[in-house]
Amino acid sequence: MAPPTYGDLGKSARDLFSSGYHFGLIKLDVKTKTKSGVEFSSGGVSNQDSGKVFGTLETKYSISDYGLKFSEKWNTDNTLATDVTFADKLLKGLTLGYGCTFSPQTGTKTGKLKTSYKHDNVSANADFDLSLSAGPLVNASTVVGYQGWLAGYQACFDTQRNKLTKNNFALGYKASDFTLHAAVNNGCDFSGLIYHKVKPELEGAINLEWNSSNNVTQFGIATKYNLDKDASIRAKVNSNLQVGLGYQQKLRDGVTLTLSTNIDGKNFGSGGHKIGLALDLQA
Repeated sequence: MAPPTYGDLGKSARDLFSSGYHFGLIKLDVKTKTKSGVEFSSGGVSNQDSGKVFGTLETKYSISDYGLKFSEKWNTDNTLATDVTFADKLLKGLTLGYGCTFSPQTGTKTGKLKTSYKHDNVSANADFDLSLSAGPLVNASTVVGYQGWLAGYQACFDTQRNKLTKNNFALGYKASDFTLHAAVNNGCDFSGLIYHKVKPELEGAINLEWNSSNNVTQFGIATKYNLDKDASIRAKVNSNLQVGLGYQQKLRDGVTLTLSTNIDGKNFGSGGHKIGLALDLQA
C-alpha cells in the first residue's frame, strides 16, 4: 500500500482538531448521485459574525473506461471552476490533472497542472500554478514509507523570482492504532502530532507547535468518543484555553446533524463564545 501524500501526513490527528467543529457558522450540505453515476452537491454557509452567506454547487462524473474524472463548480462569489483528471492509464499509480478557475466579473483566471504518482513505498506529486502575470509556481512533494516509517519533503519554487519559497521536512511512524508525526517548516516552525486509538470507540490526539523566530509555543489536546454507531461527542482544548465541544447525531439514513460550541476560557464571563450547526443530507 502506498504511503500517504505529504499533505495527509498526520491527518488522523488533525481531523480530531478540525472535523465536526463549525464555530460561528450555520452550514448545510446536500449530496446526491444519479443512477448513471453523476454526483451533485450543494452547500451553504452563513457566518454569524459577518452575516455573509456563501454557497456552492458542484457536479462530478467519471468515464471509468478511460480513467477520466470531471468536476465543475460554481460559488456565490460568481467563480467557475473545472477539474479534469486522468488516472492509471499511462502508468499504474500515475494521475494527471488540470484545474482552472474563472471569475466573469473581474476577468481573473487561474490554472494548475497536477501530477501524482503512488507506489508501494513512495507517494509523489508536482503541481504547476500557471499565471498570466507572473511565472509559474512549482509545488512538489515526496513521501517514502518503509515498515511503518514515513519520511517526506515538500518544496515550492517561484520561477519568476528564482527563489525557494517553501522548504518543509516531515518524519513519522504509523501503526494500526497510533500515529506519530513531526515536521519542520522553513526551518523555523516545528510541530508534532500524536494520534492514538485507545479502543474502537475512543480516539485521542496531541498537537505541539513551536516557532523559533518568536519563541511562541502552542499546545492542544483533542478526543472523540462514539456513543453508539449513530452518535459521537468531541472535545478539544488548547494552550490559549479555547475549549471546543461537539456532538454529532445520525438522525436517519442520509441525515446527520452536528452541533458545536467554542468557549473562551480566558474570558469566560465576558462572552464571545461561539456556537455552530451543520446539517448534512445525502440521497
